Amino acid sequence: MTTGSELLGRYAGAMVQVFGAPQLVLAEGHGCWVTDVDGKRYLDLLSGIAVNALGHGHPALVQAVAKQAESAIHISNFFTSEPAIALAERILSVSGAPAGSGVFFANSGTEATEAAVKLSRRTGRSRIVALEGSFHGRSTGALALTHKAAYREPFEPLLPGVVFVPPNDVEALDAAVDGSTAAVFLEPIQGEAGVRELSPDYLRAARAATSRHGALLVLDEIQTGIGRTGDWFAHQPSGVVPDAMTLAKGLGGGVPIGALVTFGPEVTGMLAAGQHGTTFGGNPLACAAGLAVLDTIERDGLLAHVREVGALLDDLDVEGVAGTRGRGLLRAVELDGIPSAAVMAAAREAGFIVNAVTPTAIRLVPPLVISERELRGFLDALPAILASARAAGEATS
Repeated sequence: MTTGSELLGRYAGAMVQVFGAPQLVLAEGHGCWVTDVDGKRYLDLLSGIAVNALGHGHPALVQAVAKQAESAIHISNFFTSEPAIALAERILSVSGAPAGSGVFFANSGTEATEAAVKLSRRTGRSRIVALEGSFHGRSTGALALTHKAAYREPFEPLLPGVVFVPPNDVEALDAAVDGSTAAVFLEPIQGEAGVRELSPDYLRAARAATSRHGALLVLDEIQTGIGRTGDWFAHQPSGVVPDAMTLAKGLGGGVPIGALVTFGPEVTGMLAAGQHGTTFGGNPLACAAGLAVLDTIERDGLLAHVREVGALLDDLDVEGVAGTRGRGLLRAVELDGIPSAAVMAAAREAGFIVNAVTPTAIRLVPPLVISERELRGFLDALPAILASARAAGEATS
């Protein structure tokens, strides 16, 4: 049997090292649990970074993918398929999009962002407003909208004309949006910044500012969408209707898919035939997976379940926890003087996969199907995890 350490050695000799050394070599997953090649089992509280919405090996997703693979996996963009049409219709339905709206299928969130950037250029303008702390992807176009200097600077010059403003600062936003602005890109909850939520009032102010100046409001629901917060999309409680929305991650339940959703005929008509495309986007396999995810969320009442189970994370009275942020099953646990990397390592040792999203916070984005019992198991173990992490930090200081 090949061990994890042996496989990591082979990884180092065969892979481009953009991710550094992987933490584990995983072999399989069932439900909310994964097992590494050495046989150790972990409760997956990361779900592929908010991707595995139905967990691992969910029967509805497995059956949908297997059935579609028997019929057709890929047909190219010269043709279409019933799964692609049906999935587009379902996305428009759950998003509350008006008549004349549309969906463009891509393969990832980054590709969906690229499509949104091209859409914004059809306004005849090129200036884009994004937020400090934003993350929209790593391709050169999407990277231009991503705020973190360490991601951007090695690849500059990037797409010009991007302006960053502080989140939840309406005055700064109003000052930045003018007649030269093509679009404002916002994540309703900034996942990579440490699960930082934009207020409903701020989202409404962004809608007002873009409407006033004829700019597009593009909402990035790549991490926050598809039930992650207890609503289909995180912006919906605000009542805001965007001009466009980007999706990916949970949409395919683990099968790669992204989407640009355009709201209303005027915006939908901005991209004409031949002005954008992708070879693999909208392939029947990925779209069948997306339909299975949406059907299961609706059939099994997972939006209500996410709100109910997520409430366990509202207030954590645990030594070493300074507070929590987020909604539903997109959460950050802010730590009190304990490095998040140490907590992540201690959690992994204890059989839990979490993410050190900032130096002072861990991110929890478990599958939407996680049970109350499973999540309570992590919360019961958390005091010992934090104590172990604190002790490890003290030993190395």
